Amino acid sequence: MNLLINASMSTLVGNIWAWRSVRAKCAPYAAIPLRLIVGFGFVAHGLAKWRSGPEAFAAILHAIGVPAPQLMAWLTIATEILSGIAILIGGFVSLVSIPSIILLTVAVFTVHLPYGFSSIKLLGVSTGRAQFGPPGYECDLLYIASIVALWLIGPTPWSVDSYRSAEPRATR
Repeated sequence: MNLLINASMSTLVGNIWAWRSVRAKCAPYAAIPLRLIVGFGFVAHGLAKWRSGPEAFAAILHAIGVPAPQLMAWLTIATEILSGIAILIGGFVSLVSIPSIILLTVAVFTVHLPYGFSSIKLLGVSTGRAQFGPPGYECDLLYIASIVALWLIGPTPWSVDSYRSAEPRATR
């Protein structure tokens, strides 16, 4: 019986060490999915505003009392698209983090705060389709936390920042 318990413990300990080895090898790649979804999200939101027309977004900004709505519309669209691309490719992430977080913080306080935390507010179902209320600030906080995490993690494999920070190779 003791032999069986010792063999089981030995196998368990071996599996734990093997898992730790796999985790250690994969850890540098862990932020890549985060970088891809945050970058894609920013690009998608920026392109949606651009396709609808910056004038339409400026009218919304004007309605909620944002000063210089035309300028702010263009700045928001440019920030979302350019920051999204930069985060997607992992280039200049620490630089684009600042305007991205400022943009999200402004969105929290000017648009989403009155609607509470939850981003999904199921109001009901009509003709087989879900009807949702206005989103709260949950997604904005998730984006901010993700951007801060990417900034803290630093350059990841398969990123422009990783390539830029690599040691220059000697030429032969």
